Amino acid sequence: MNNNDMMEREEIFSKVLRAGRRTYFFDVRATKADDYYLTITESKKFTNDDGSFHYKKHKIYIYKEDFSEFKSILGEMTDYIIEQKGDEVISERHQKDFKKEYNNDYSSAKSETEDTLKTTESFTDVDFDDI
Repeated sequence: MNNNDMMEREEIFSKVLRAGRRTYFFDVRATKADDYYLTITESKKFTNDDGSFHYKKHKIYIYKEDFSEFKSILGEMTDYIIEQKGDEVISERHQKDFKKEYNNDYSSAKSETEDTLKTTESFTDVDFDDI
């Protein structure tokens, strides 16, 4: 069997989900024993500083003996998220023009600390010779 025959035999059924910079590939494949299993691949596009791009891929394999429990847990987890947070996406991070804003609590905490130090310095005008 040549390489093309092996590829045709291996990929039985496929679906693609495009989600912004991420693409999910769901592929039914065949084992050497001609049994089926599922691969889920996440492909994420990254742009380099020079304008070129590359993809990072992560793949998981799910075998028939795990389907029932996997499906049950996946359903439970997705139901939990929808029940707790609804199905509206609330993260701006998924927007193309998202820019992370840094919390100003650090700068206000820093100035409070500086004010405390100034107050402490003026309060402790004690000379060790006085003791």
